[in-house]
Amino acid sequence: MIGRLPHATPEGMDRALAAVARAFGTWRNSSPLERSKVLRKVAELARERAQDIGRGMTLDQGKPLAESVGEVTFCAEHAEWHAEECRRIYGRVIPARADGVRQLVLREPVGVCAACSPWNSPFNQAIRKIAAAVGAGCSIVLKDPEDAPSAVLALARLLHDAGLAPGALNLVWGVPAEVSRHLINSPIMRKISFTGSVPVGQQLAAKAAALMKRSTLELGGHAPVNLQEGAYERWPASWTTR
Repeated sequence: MIGRLPHATPEGMDRALAAVARAFGTWRNSSPLERSKVLRKVAELARERAQDIGRGMTLDQGKPLAESVGEVTFCAEHAEWHAEECRRIYGRVIPARADGVRQLVLREPVGVCAACSPWNSPFNQAIRKIAAAVGAGCSIVLKDPEDAPSAVLALARLLHDAGLAPGALNLVWGVPAEVSRHLINSPIMRKISFTGSVPVGQQLAAKAAALMKRSTLELGGHAPVNLQEGAYERWPASWTTR
């Protein structure tokens, strides 16, 4: 046995949701330059700690050590990409029909988000969801894969050490169906992101749609789909709204 994981109770998930809701109140108003600085530091720390994180990933799920370490170092570029992209969440000015009218489009963070990431590339999948969300000014609860938890736990430590606002990221483990149902049903939650199988994605999409909540799903190797918009989109755009 390598270690033990605490499975989240409903009360524990409520505490995680309350924490990310509080953090969103301040993180949403943070400067894009501040968010960019945090994500750049994440990239720096990921490269420094790649050997240790990769070793834990290999112990968890058995991929070759070189592949595990390579996953971490490669993902440092994801953090850097979002560090630059979050500085360019621009609005626009729309020509008005009449004098004295000024029309503006402002992009704002969606709000508190929930994400579920898989076990096969745990660091890679988790950093894409987290970096996009926090770069846009959202806070996030991530259901870490129980089969390979160490890499995502290490990623959370990277974000903490890089200066992410306290509470802006919370990790939970547990029975997947129970966790996803609790998170989606919470009135605090505004958006979900899931990477996994088509059947599970269909169930999550149905739950989210019934509550009019946005969904971004990456199913069966396909590109992410925004079910609200009905169109393919890039990850950063999925975390902001007009």
